[in-house]
Amino acid sequence: MSMTRKLLAVAATGAVLLSLAACSSDSGSTGGGDAAEGGTECNVGISMPTRSLERWINDGEQLQKALKDADCTVDLQYADNKTDQQISQIQNQIAGGAKILVIAAIDGEVLAPVLEEAKKQDATVIAYDRLINGTENVDYYATFDNYKVGQLQGEFIADQLDLAGGAGPFNLEPFAGSPDDNNAKFFFSGAWDVLLPYVEKGQLVVPSGKAPKSNDEWASIGIQGWASDKAQSEMDNRLSSFYSGDQKVDVVLSPNDSLAIGIIASLRSAGYAPGEDYPIISGQDADKANVKAILDGEQSMTVWKDTRTLGERVFTMIESIVAGEEVEVNDEETYDNGEKVVPSFLLDPEVVVKDDVQSKLVDSGFVKAGDVGL
Repeated sequence: MSMTRKLLAVAATGAVLLSLAACSSDSGSTGGGDAAEGGTECNVGISMPTRSLERWINDGEQLQKALKDADCTVDLQYADNKTDQQISQIQNQIAGGAKILVIAAIDGEVLAPVLEEAKKQDATVIAYDRLINGTENVDYYATFDNYKVGQLQGEFIADQLDLAGGAGPFNLEPFAGSPDDNNAKFFFSGAWDVLLPYVEKGQLVVPSGKAPKSNDEWASIGIQGWASDKAQSEMDNRLSSFYSGDQKVDVVLSPNDSLAIGIIASLRSAGYAPGEDYPIISGQDADKANVKAILDGEQSMTVWKDTRTLGERVFTMIESIVAGEEVEVNDEETYDNGEKVVPSFLLDPEVVVKDDVQSKLVDSGFVKAGDVGL
């Protein structure tokens, strides 16, 4: 049922009617309805971290379109990976009357004060893909199973190298995501729980020495801002400092596609080329450039999180909030933000390799064949 139809259905049960004021000719908004009895106004502020990563552009614009099509008032903002800018944008959305905030946090540790302002205005807060920490004023969390993302990467590497069969040793270089992104620790933990035992057995060797002894040390190899250029520089340093002669990298644990792009560029500069001895490289997000790299043999896999389904789930949450209905969640144990366990809805990620690109990504409409060289 569309949001508009659901609102009308709720309104029909009492004397409260759906307001058409937002659609009048003198309104400057993008449309929207007043609250139905027991619900809330469909005025939504969407705060995304940056336009520098393809996925955030897609996430924000797809959710914005769905909400506008449902006659909601929507304010979509991108914060250029600057926490002060994101806080200011959220403050403006609150001042502008947003009753629902959808926030993909740049730094999940710094938003408590602005969310206190949101709660004073009775706004409902949905953490989008990244958990917001240190505040009770987060109502829901929608994300993929982030531990499973890393687990899939680790299991892929273990399977490709036949580590369970005792093969090795292989040279591994592990990377982790941005230290200010709460998701990054889940990605790394999922992968490291698979791979660390093989490091301890000597089947995986880390020549650079950048092998955390536990999941808790993941940030020591984190790449700030998920920046491709920083990942490239780090890989350059490892190759020049710790690899000489015939010594080669066999596998790189990259937690996402933006880091993988930088790692691939570094390997290319060092003379690595696709072929039998080319390293296994993991990734996440199915960005177009990385899908092309997979087809070209420069990246081994990506963990695909169909962000359209995440947007659809958040849209469904907003439908329920607006209609005054219970919001569906499927996890009330995992995501403790230091102040509360945030009710969450977790979606399943899946592995994509070269043979899956057409069937999973192109046929589903996630990417266009021409955009990835097919």
